[in-house]
Amino acid sequence: MLSIIDIIEDTTVDGPGFRTAIYAAGCPNKCPGCHNPESWDIHKGKKVRTEEIVEKVLADEFANVTFSGGDPMFQPEGFTEVAKAIKEKSQKTIWCYTGYKFEDLIKNPAQAALLSYIDVLVDGRYKQTLRDESLLFRGSSNQRLIDVQASLNKKEIVKYKYDPFI
Repeated sequence: MLSIIDIIEDTTVDGPGFRTAIYAAGCPNKCPGCHNPESWDIHKGKKVRTEEIVEKVLADEFANVTFSGGDPMFQPEGFTEVAKAIKEKSQKTIWCYTGYKFEDLIKNPAQAALLSYIDVLVDGRYKQTLRDESLLFRGSSNQRLIDVQASLNKKEIVKYKYDPFI
């Protein structure tokens, strides 16, 4: 079970192309200027079975997936179940937005397990003073787009290079 604020199908703002975005409830960061402050309280979400989320994601064969929130890393075990099932049953890419830093996530066993299924991580707290509307797929310039699998393999941060023509 996960506490979910919403699931939005065919969104184009949380990563490249059409995506199914799963918005987690619960976030300890409470960043000033957050675009989704109603998601901070985990109790404001509705309880959704992980199997139900996977079914909804797989029903749209063309959309990739984004975990956002709140913060999916606040519920890593449930999101790991979802991500693992998606990867086992499809070729979908998974993006994840988190206020945590990659360097901290890999030290936490539950969060590191989720990272093993993530393709691109947008990490770091949103900082209103660093807001930059020209940035793709992130709100402030301190946030990074990380190629997670390459980073895990190299044991160092590898930035994701977005190519709109792929």
